[in-house]
Amino acid sequence: MFCDACGAQLQSSQAFCSQCGKQIIGPISFAQPRPARVQEHVRLLALFWLAFAAFNTVAAVAVYIVANVIFANMHQFGAPEGPPEFVRPLLGVISVVLAAKSALGFLTGWGLLQREKWARVLALVLGFISLFTNIPFGTALGVYTMWVLLPAESEREYDALAEARAT
Repeated sequence: MFCDACGAQLQSSQAFCSQCGKQIIGPISFAQPRPARVQEHVRLLALFWLAFAAFNTVAAVAVYIVANVIFANMHQFGAPEGPPEFVRPLLGVISVVLAAKSALGFLTGWGLLQREKWARVLALVLGFISLFTNIPFGTALGVYTMWVLLPAESEREYDALAEARAT
C-alpha cells in the first residue's frame, strides 16, 4: 500500500503517512503511484531531439557536398553550364544554418537527458521554430515538445526534477 500524496509505503493499520504526515482516509491504494507526465516523457523527448539533430546533421553534410563538390565541378561532368553564381553560396549558408540547428538540437537533447534547467527553455524555443520549418517531422516534434514542457505544472515538475538531479 502506498500514500497517494508522496508514494511512501504504508501499513494497513496506519492513520498517518510516516513520510509526509498526510492523514489516511478511506481505502488505501495498493498500486505504486504513476510518475508525473514530464517525468514520463522527458527522456523520450530528449531522444527525439537527438535523433532529429542527427537527421539535420546528415542534411547539412549533404547540402554542403552538393554545393562544394558537385556544383563546383559541373563542367567536369559534361554540363555545358553550371548553376547560377548565387546557388553555391546560398547552399553554403543553408548547410551552415542546418549545422547550427543540429548543434542546438544535440545540446537540447543532452540538456533534457541531464535535466538541466536551461534545456526546457531551449527545447520550447526550438520546438516552436520546428513547428514551421521542418514539416511534418519538425511539426510533430514541436507539438510533442510543447505538450510535454509548456504547461505551468510542467514547468514546476521539470524544475523539481532539475533540483533533484542537482543535489
